[in-house]
Amino acid sequence: MKSIRDIYKIGVGPSSSHTMGPERAAKIFYEQHPDADRYRVTLYGSLSKTGVGHGTDRVLRHTLGDSRTGIVFSREEWPGMHPNTMDLEAIVGENVVGTMRIESIGGGDIRIPGQTLLDSPDVYPENSFAEVSDFCHWRYIDKLSDYVELNEGEEVWPFLMEVWQVMKSAIERGLSTTGTLPGGLRVERKAKYLYEAVPYEEVPALKEFQMISAFAYAVAEENADNGMIVTAPTCGACGVLPAVLRYAQVTRGFTDEQIVRGLAAAGVIGSLTKRNASISGAECGCQAEIGTACSMAAAALAELYGQNLDQVEYAAEVAMEHHLGLTCDPICGLVQIPCIERNAVAAMRAMNACNMSYFLTGSRNISYDMVCRAMHETGINLSHRFRETSEGGLAKIYARKQKL
Repeated sequence: MKSIRDIYKIGVGPSSSHTMGPERAAKIFYEQHPDADRYRVTLYGSLSKTGVGHGTDRVLRHTLGDSRTGIVFSREEWPGMHPNTMDLEAIVGENVVGTMRIESIGGGDIRIPGQTLLDSPDVYPENSFAEVSDFCHWRYIDKLSDYVELNEGEEVWPFLMEVWQVMKSAIERGLSTTGTLPGGLRVERKAKYLYEAVPYEEVPALKEFQMISAFAYAVAEENADNGMIVTAPTCGACGVLPAVLRYAQVTRGFTDEQIVRGLAAAGVIGSLTKRNASISGAECGCQAEIGTACSMAAAALAELYGQNLDQVEYAAEVAMEHHLGLTCDPICGLVQIPCIERNAVAAMRAMNACNMSYFLTGSRNISYDMVCRAMHETGINLSHRFRETSEGGLAKIYARKQKL
């Protein structure tokens, strides 16, 4: 299993697979062909169908040069094609002097088919939660965060502290900013209103909802507005984990040093899911993004609240199980509707999953490894219309309404 550093990437939104990944690919290609007269980038699959809304064309032109970069939105498909495939060409005169095919596989990571050049080394010998659990029990390790430190060393904590500071900053900016998000949908920012609204009745459950939702909206709106965020595990799902951790810190008084322990546990869940299933909406639908984020958040809370390994696993399993089949159908290809709202809903669901794990772990029948496999099987069998193409679901119905 890879390092949890591969899950948490600090960068600018709105999409890890459609902006962070292509930007990284363009930088690598530019370094190889800096003297080209011009560049041509051909986008396929989800990159082609939602690239404009996600800002793929914008980030490619910015990286390679506005005046010398041409973007082709291709509808071509072939057997085995990854849904986020792009071809880069460097051109001198009329001659193509360099080419590269890149697959943007989610979470800001990219892959060159047939090469291992960009692969990071495995850090963990274990590749399933069952293996992690067996090892921890054998070594008398009670906390996933201790398991992380054993494998990644003490230097992981400064990294996670930086991640947490960026997450908190995104919440603070989001809670203080108003206005309309870019992209043409005229979506108004809601985090500040949610946070400051005075409920008609002082009900603890309502106050919990208000605070967690405001935190989730704050980060997700920052992402949609091209702000600085952390993938957790992706840009589109980046509000879930910070929201529940910040809520736990505000209401329970956890220190930053304790919070990063929760981030470590969440990182294990994200890494396992990425390895054994997917965190890409274009590959497996929104269940792979929001579902994974919810599992990460539930596991982080269980870790912070002192639950044992079995309870942490159950919290993550419940969170994922009840996102199975969730489609990725962003309206107009923007990471706004239904994406922002889903971050808030998933954050609340993570709280519920953690609470269930406190009481019901001993009676469970489903492991996290099982639900992870189910998510992957469900995702690859979803129609392409429901995997980040904006050709089905809410996106299709909204587009049809606009034409009436």
